[in-house]
Amino acid sequence: MSSHNQTSNSRRRFIKQLAGGAAALGGGAALSPLLAQSATTLPPAINTLTPGSVLRWIDSGDQKAVFYKAFFQQYAQDRGIEVIYDPLPWNEIAKVVPLGVRNKTAHDVFALPQNSNPADAVSEGWLQPYDDFIPDIESWKAGFPEGAFLPGINVFDGKTYGLPFTSNKRSSTHLLFNRNYLQEAGFDPESKSLTQSDFREAARKITENGKGRYFGFILGGNQIGRWSAIVRDIARLSGASAGADSVVEADIDFRTGEYTFDSDQYIEAIELLIALQKDGSMFPGVMGINAPQARAFMPQGAAGMILQGPWNIPAWESQNPEFDFGIGSAPLPDEGPAGHLTIGQGAAAPNTMWLWSGSENGAIAGDIFHYLGTLQGQTAWANVVGAGDPPIMPEAIEKADMSPRAKAVLQLFNEQIRVGPNPVVGTPALSSVVSSFQAPDLSFALTVQGLVGGQLKDVGKEMKALKTRYDDALNQAFDKARANGSDVSRDDLVFANWDPATDFGSKHY
Repeated sequence: MSSHNQTSNSRRRFIKQLAGGAAALGGGAALSPLLAQSATTLPPAINTLTPGSVLRWIDSGDQKAVFYKAFFQQYAQDRGIEVIYDPLPWNEIAKVVPLGVRNKTAHDVFALPQNSNPADAVSEGWLQPYDDFIPDIESWKAGFPEGAFLPGINVFDGKTYGLPFTSNKRSSTHLLFNRNYLQEAGFDPESKSLTQSDFREAARKITENGKGRYFGFILGGNQIGRWSAIVRDIARLSGASAGADSVVEADIDFRTGEYTFDSDQYIEAIELLIALQKDGSMFPGVMGINAPQARAFMPQGAAGMILQGPWNIPAWESQNPEFDFGIGSAPLPDEGPAGHLTIGQGAAAPNTMWLWSGSENGAIAGDIFHYLGTLQGQTAWANVVGAGDPPIMPEAIEKADMSPRAKAVLQLFNEQIRVGPNPVVGTPALSSVVSSFQAPDLSFALTVQGLVGGQLKDVGKEMKALKTRYDDALNQAFDKARANGSDVSRDDLVFANWDPATDFGSKHY
């Protein structure tokens, strides 16, 4: 991709043609294949299950909840057991899961809180492997793509702990926009990707046209991670080379092992957000709303653009079929080639499901896990969840009845996203660094929020100070890990053979 118009015009026409009929093929249509399954279409149970058992499951919901609510109802009827499903926001998961483990009342199956280290969860006795609950588990695992099961990620001491059934190949910051508002403002992001300058001007014109009724841009500003995610991805599309998946990857340039906070690209991305705020183009009160609230304002016509993830697509198509929206790339550089978004090897960490060590329902969990790791289960998942949390098996994507927009955004991801090194895979002992790392109190996300909100003033100065804070915190984590016997150094974060424009596979370690 050689310029800010790196995605070809033919691909842009493809998105526009596909997206045109998306509302007619919305989430309701996608849901029907799952709901149409009768009890006899589920495969036989792989384990002997005790009738009347109750399985409790907790995750972050969103479009996943649409699948699970239908599937668990069907599964419970078929197996003669009860499934209690609790979809909760991440800030609630961060409270409920640790408290449940501590009180020995945890859900049988749960998503780990964000930024939790699976190695810690295993060593602290939170989890149990599910090898004994899936017969011939190695044959089953062989049906997954390379990188689905990785030591230090979801495999520990040769045992399988995490179910990796959704792909990591997605962006949480691509553009979703109100077509009418963008057209009135004179922009068509499906025909030509917006540059940073275009993005600012489009937001300004939308706000001007709105006359106080709607605004150019919205985000969930009190969900702190949105600030860092948006800045990171705009910066990477402008050429900054950095990982994003964990504390030993996020914002590190693997070619040097150094943080990229003070790079021109990061600074320019923050300055873009500051400019939107100064222009009055941001939805008022963004600092007080979370990501789900921000996405809900879009179909209501309150804003023209949002940088969020593909989970909005099936939700809007099913719940707001009249909403005419398009999808596109996050802002690209005004000049020069666009970069890529680097993801780590493995599955999507937020969706990896774990079995509580105190659960007596391993046979039920194993039966469900097994189904979700088959092509049949993956295709049923893809039919409902679509591109929001794409299945990890590419064959399921090919078989799925996804909407045109979902297919278009997956094509965008294929063009922009590349698999980068996973330092923990290269050096499993780095999991001890992950465990020891404590982010600075004034974190990356809080720094961006403060700069946009006006509490902090000098972007360049603050980002240099941020780099120093993170360097100190990371060095302390390495020191602690070495003091505890781990043979690690910051050299383990350097992959001199990494090319951000190409996928980094197991053969490259």
